[in-house]
Amino acid sequence: MDLLDFSDCKLYFEEPLPAEAERLIAQAASEYGEATAEMALLRAHLLAPENLTVLVGLYRYYFYQHRLEDALIVAERAMQLSGRHLGLPPDWNQLDETRLGSAAANSFGLLRFYLLALKAASVVLLRLGKIAASRARLIKLAGLDSRDQLGAGKLLEVVDEFQGSSSDTAPPPELQLVAA
Repeated sequence: MDLLDFSDCKLYFEEPLPAEAERLIAQAASEYGEATAEMALLRAHLLAPENLTVLVGLYRYYFYQHRLEDALIVAERAMQLSGRHLGLPPDWNQLDETRLGSAAANSFGLLRFYLLALKAASVVLLRLGKIAASRARLIKLAGLDSRDQLGAGKLLEVVDEFQGSSSDTAPPPELQLVAA
C-alpha cells in the first residue's frame, strides 16, 4: 500500500471542528510563547476532546516547548482515538498487515495519521532517552512499511548506528538533533 498517496482519502484536519475550538486554536497560535497559548489549547480540547486537529495542536505545542512527557501522552491519545475508529487493537504491538488492510479499507487517511502518531511517539521516546521503547515502535513501523515511506526504517538505522544496542541510556547529542 502506498502510504504517500493522498488521493481519495479524508485527512484528519478535514473533520469539522466547533467554531469556538477553532477560534481557540487560532488564539493559541497567535499567542505562542505566552502562557495563555496552552490554556487556549486546553480549552479547545475540552470543547472537542476527540478532534484530532486539537490533539495535533497540543502535541506540537508540548513538543516544541520541550515538554516531552506531555507530548507523549498526547501522541498516545491520538493513537488511541484513531485506532478505535479504525478498529485497530489498543496495543500497537498487535498490528499486522491484515489489520492494516482492514483499517485502510475503513479510512486510509486516518490509518496514515495513526502510523504517523506511532512514529511521533517513537521520536518523543528517543528525545526522552528511552531508546528500547522507541526502537520497538520503529521496528514495528518499519516492518509494516516495506518501502519506508514514513521514514521509520531510516530513523531506526540512525538509532542503531549511534546505539549499537537497545539500552535505555540517553542518546548522544547527534542523535538528539536527528530526532528533533
